[in-house]
Order: sequence, then structure tokens, then C-alpha cells
Amino acid sequence: MVWRRKNEELNPKNLVETAKYGGGGVLVWGCMSASRLDNLVFIDGIMNHALYLNILRDNLKLSAQNLGIGNNFVFYEGNDSKHTTLNVRFWCLYNCQQNLKTPSQSPDLNPIEHIWRELEVRVRKHDIKTKSELKTVMMGRMDEH
Repeated sequence: MVWRRKNEELNPKNLVETAKYGGGGVLVWGCMSASRLDNLVFIDGIMNHALYLNILRDNLKLSAQNLGIGNNFVFYEGNDSKHTTLNVRFWCLYNCQQNLKTPSQSPDLNPIEHIWRELEVRVRKHDIKTKSELKTVMMGRMDEH
């Protein structure tokens, strides 16, 4: 609970400054196992269903092999509209034997949110000024657990 007087919410003493890595962020696709992350893909701009499908084609099975799990994996994705288009669903039907579905906007049930949070905590230990530095630190953090 926050206690302050009426109309003082923007008073500087009631504000907490935050930094967002030089004013920007990065959009990342990644594959994870119980032990680590693999094949982080950094996306410039806006991701649509076609770009998402290309990322899956180019990275999902390769990541599963790199993680040592072969075809024995559970594929999880959020219910974002680009994840549920017909061409993405068909590709997943033929290429992902096991799929895990959870409600959208449900961070407590979303294992991805927990792993990204852990990565974020580790990244924030660095004094990052640019997106390039952020990418470098993230790539360096992939194998730590």
C-alpha cells in the first residue's frame, strides 16, 4: 500500500526512477530446457506470424538437438495471435509432437515468464547502456544456471 496526500502522485519524492537499457529493449525468442537456454534469436522491429514461423523452422529443432532433447520436448507458446494463425498451427501439428497450452495473459501458469525473469535479474547486475551491450550480456548468460 502506498500512502501519499491527494494530488501528490507526481511529486518527485513519490517517484522511483528506472532505466530501460538506453531507452529501448529487445524482442527475443528462445528455447529452454530444465538446465539452460539455447539459440536466442533477437528480433528487430515487429514480429508477425510469418517471421514467427520462420524462427520456428530455423531454430526449434536445432535448439532441441543442442539441448540434448531431440524430438522429446514439450512445445509451449503463448496464445498471442501470431502463435495461433492457421499456418503456424499446421506447422506445429506436424513438427511438435507435444504442445502445452495455457491461458493468455496468465504469468503464474507461464513457465516462459519465470525463465525470462531469471535472465532479467542476472542481466540487471550489469551497467548496460545500449541494446548491443544487452544482447552481448544475454548471450553470455545463456549457459549459466
